[in-house]
Amino acid sequence: MRRLTATLLFALCTLPAYAQETAAGADSRSLWALIREGGWAMWPLGACSLAMFFLFFYAWRETARHRFVQPRQLEQATACLRQRDIDGARTALSTSDTVLGRAMEKALGKARPELPDANRPNVEALLVETLEAEENALAQWINYLNVIAATAPMIGLLGTVSGMIGAFQTMERVGMGQPQAFAGSIGEALITTATGLVIGIPAMVAYFIVKNRLGAGMIASVQAATDLIDELEQA
Repeated sequence: MRRLTATLLFALCTLPAYAQETAAGADSRSLWALIREGGWAMWPLGACSLAMFFLFFYAWRETARHRFVQPRQLEQATACLRQRDIDGARTALSTSDTVLGRAMEKALGKARPELPDANRPNVEALLVETLEAEENALAQWINYLNVIAATAPMIGLLGTVSGMIGAFQTMERVGMGQPQAFAGSIGEALITTATGLVIGIPAMVAYFIVKNRLGAGMIASVQAATDLIDELEQA
C-alpha cells in the first residue's frame, strides 16, 4: 500500500513537467500524433464524436417547428372540418409530412360526421396513441445523445486507468529514476480523460437542447390537434 501511494505521488509530481513538455512541443505535434499518444481509447472516442455530430444534426432537423405544424396545412384542415368534410381535411393534412398531419389523418378515420359529437372520444383516443408513437420515434434518437454523454467520459476514464497501469508497470521495470520512460503512459491517461470530457459535455448540452425542441413541437401539435377536433365538434 505504501509503495502504491509513493508511486501515485511520484506520478503526480511528474505531471507538471510532462505538461510543460507537452506545451513546449504543442506547435510541432499533429492531431494524428495526439490520437496515437492517446492509445486505443481514442478510437471508440472518435466513434462517439462522429455519432454525436450525426445525432445532433439529425435531431435538430427533425425537431424543427415546420416538422410538427404548418400554418397553411392547419388553415386548410380547419376550413374543411368546419363543414364536417372529413375526407377533405384528411387530404389537406396529408399534403405535408408533419407530426400533426400524420396523427390527425389517422385519428379522423374514427370521426363520424353524422353524430352530434362526431365520435370525439374515439378520435381523441386514437390521436393520443398516435402522438405518443410519433414522440417516441423521435425521442429514441435524442436519447442516444444522452448515452454518448454518459459513455464518452467513462471510456476516457477507462483509458486513464489503462495509461496509469502502463505507467506502474514501466516504473516496476525501470524504477522511478527515469520519469521519461513512463511519460507516454501518463500522457495517454491525460489525453483520454480530456477527450472523453470534450465529447461528453457538448453531447449533454445538445441532448437537452433537442429534447426541449421536441417538447415544444409536441405541445404545439397537441394544441393544434385539439383545436381541429373542437372545430369538428362545433360544426
